[in-house]
Amino acid sequence: MDAEAGATALRVSNIKVLSKTHKPSDAAPDKRETRRTSPRPASLLCAGSSKENGILRPKTVRGANSAVILQLLRQHRSMSRADLARRSGLTEGSISRITSGLIQRRLVREDGAETSTGGRPGTRLRLDERRLGIGVEIRRSEIRVAAVTLSGRIVEVVSVETPSKPGEALAVTARCFQDFTERHGRSQVEGIGVSVGGIVNSQTGIVEFGNLPSWIGVPVQESLHQILKIPVQIDNNVRLAAIAEFHYGNLPEVRNSQSLLFVMVDDGVGTGIVLNGKLYSGPAHAAGEFGQMVISDDGGPAQLDRPGCLEQLASSAALCERYFALIGKRTSAGGSDRQSRVRKVCQLALGGDKAAAEALTKTCRYLGIGLANVAWGLNSDTIVLDSPLNEAWPLVAKLIRDQFPREKEVVNFRHLIMLPSSLGGQATIIGAATLPFQSLFTSGEPNHAARQAKRS
Repeated sequence: MDAEAGATALRVSNIKVLSKTHKPSDAAPDKRETRRTSPRPASLLCAGSSKENGILRPKTVRGANSAVILQLLRQHRSMSRADLARRSGLTEGSISRITSGLIQRRLVREDGAETSTGGRPGTRLRLDERRLGIGVEIRRSEIRVAAVTLSGRIVEVVSVETPSKPGEALAVTARCFQDFTERHGRSQVEGIGVSVGGIVNSQTGIVEFGNLPSWIGVPVQESLHQILKIPVQIDNNVRLAAIAEFHYGNLPEVRNSQSLLFVMVDDGVGTGIVLNGKLYSGPAHAAGEFGQMVISDDGGPAQLDRPGCLEQLASSAALCERYFALIGKRTSAGGSDRQSRVRKVCQLALGGDKAAAEALTKTCRYLGIGLANVAWGLNSDTIVLDSPLNEAWPLVAKLIRDQFPREKEVVNFRHLIMLPSSLGGQATIIGAATLPFQSLFTSGEPNHAARQAKRS
């Protein structure tokens, strides 16, 4: 068995780092990827290893260690080789070999020398910004398409009106993708990721039950792949936003969270759940649909979208309806117009407008009750809110927290952190665009579909 097999794993900020087991003292030394002999936690099986005997093939070890480096650079943005060695536990020789390979593959680039405090200054490394993922966010009123780098930076974004039929919407998406590849070069594009609201099966690529009319049983992955002949991945919009906030946001509280609840409040109320750094989707890919949770039952016969569910009481539409009812006007605005109106109501509330303050207070009361219920059930330590409501964050945060228990004995709320999203409403599109990079950060290799596409 190769010396790089039989590895132990170390979790560094939710990263699996692979190391060799000790060899007998009379064994010949191996100068390949080695690790310092300081005590490490118990070993963990790495993806790609045998579940029966725990054996890791050499290629798996090398790939996993490459993934460790990529994850560290994603988290810390810029690091020297010495920093990478300290953080990962790999030797500096191993780091040098791994990073050289990543530079050749145009996944990592050198970023100048760091400030020296004596001795030769180290060259800093960062993710190569030339690699792009194309993200698609299919919303009720618009389709947003963006080119995003390996580090999560948006390079370009365009918006087009959402056609009424799913097939037409996917055709528009394909044309936008082709326009992007013409501008940026097909060789620079890793693949395409698509986000859709509703129940989305990320394994089959099918929108089982979408938030948009007629988006039921839509084979998004297969349809786009037939047109574009490239790797296509798809997931629920809020789940993608949650994992983007976790990996690409700048909130250390989020990255250190063990039970993260990412809450998106707009046309509806959706939640993404990240437990110990891993996105939880549920066996039917429907986890997080807390917008259907009933807050106020009116005794009616409805079993879906009940009048008293969280989505009906705390969404952007609910806030607008309350406000315009209070000032004696009617509203039918939707989509981006509704977002603008929510922000306007928030600004008015901050400025002392009584009707706006009353509408906002009632909406946040319902939202706070719903979030408290979820936090009770999941024992969440961090809640991130992504919503136009963030326009009035100091007021909104207080109104929501007023619904949380204050008793010191209630330990699961004692240290609960609540923060606005750090990605400024771009979390979903970043999450979608970085889906094609997912395999690079977990195994160090592009997914199988991407490799096949590049060969063809």
